[in-house]
Amino acid sequence: MAKKKKVKTNALRRLEQQKIDYTLQLYDVTDGQVDGISVAEKTGEPMDDVYKTLVTMSGEERFVCLIPVAAHLDLKKVASIMGVKKVDMLPLSQLTEETGYVRGGCSPVGMKKQWPTLIDRSAEEKERMIVSAGKVGYQMVVAPLDLVRVTDATFHPLTK
Repeated sequence: MAKKKKVKTNALRRLEQQKIDYTLQLYDVTDGQVDGISVAEKTGEPMDDVYKTLVTMSGEERFVCLIPVAAHLDLKKVASIMGVKKVDMLPLSQLTEETGYVRGGCSPVGMKKQWPTLIDRSAEEKERMIVSAGKVGYQMVVAPLDLVRVTDATFHPLTK
């Protein structure tokens, strides 16, 4: 049986360009379960350490939000932080066109455009957090402050 070749994603290349240490984790996607909770279970990682990347919008503006996989994003908090009246989730049908990534493989690093990025405050004191590496089945373990450095993100309370 042939070995599965590891793919370098835009996100991983960007981390390497910035000389940021990361650990790559692979997980099985043959069952189609690529939601954050399933990913945490498949990788054996605590749900509090695995973050999902959500893209939100206000008119033509886009905002990237990272929250723990079991949490729910508070859109009103995002709107308040970003100084806009209302924020909605970016429709899934627009995700690939706007980010270059697909659902289940959307990384906060290496998107087509660098949008304002918000990380839930729960990650601020952690030594590591786990986010998508830009391909379904690929996760990267990084230090939150390194993720801040590469995405120019800021920490805020983002969940309900």
